[in-house]
Amino acid sequence: MPRLDDHFWSCPCAEGAGHPRASAGGLAAKAGGMITSSVPGPSLLVAHSAPDTDPSRGPRSPGLGGRGGGSGHASSWHHHLVQRGLVLFSVGVFLALVLNLLQVQRNVTLFPEEVIATIFSSAWWVPPCCGTAAAIVGLLYPCIDSHLGEPHKFKREWASVMRCVAVFVGINHASAKLDFANNVQLSLTLAALSLGLWWTFDRSRSGLGLGITIAFLATLITQLLVYNGVYQYTSPDFLYIRSWLPCIFFSGGVTVGNIGRQLAMGVPEKPHSD
Repeated sequence: MPRLDDHFWSCPCAEGAGHPRASAGGLAAKAGGMITSSVPGPSLLVAHSAPDTDPSRGPRSPGLGGRGGGSGHASSWHHHLVQRGLVLFSVGVFLALVLNLLQVQRNVTLFPEEVIATIFSSAWWVPPCCGTAAAIVGLLYPCIDSHLGEPHKFKREWASVMRCVAVFVGINHASAKLDFANNVQLSLTLAALSLGLWWTFDRSRSGLGLGITIAFLATLITQLLVYNGVYQYTSPDFLYIRSWLPCIFFSGGVTVGNIGRQLAMGVPEKPHSD
């Protein structure tokens, strides 16, 4: 005869009671997952708090800080430009006074009597004109180097620049002191010395090209001045001037260009406006 407890544990109602319990546990697990997914985690908070790095919008600058930095850079560049121009102008004025005095004393260059009655024995307009030309040439050399993408790195120290100035003064002194049988021999000698100055202290294509251009333009202007009677040269053999004068202009351009390049070292580049 079956026992009562066997009927109790094998009752179908007891087996059916287990299903509600299991289904209730599954529903609780699903509800817990839904609650967890609805609450933002730390990674979502970090993602929402991260700055907008969309490249199409570009970087955000606080206020006008970027514009202020650009304007400060431009102001610094212009300040350095004015300083270099003033130094080059002073160098040109000094060289004009010294070298022109030598030419006048040797009677190579003749000014009217009412003009040379000064302590410098020179016309008043000669030093300012030479100073302005020196400032333009000295500022032009580093600009051409930057434009051509060929920075000049040959003998970039002040000792070399001072030796170049000394050689230039010596070439000008030789033009007034040396006596040759004719001006052609003197001109060829000074031309060789001028090319030697360029080869020793420059050796750049831009320096050679600018030196030749400066010599041509300065010779043309001098021809016009002498033609109009502003001053004159003794024993002219190249139209109205001496044939060696372009050599002086060439070596002077190379010398002032080296000074301008040395002054431009360490100067910030010109800012570009977008």
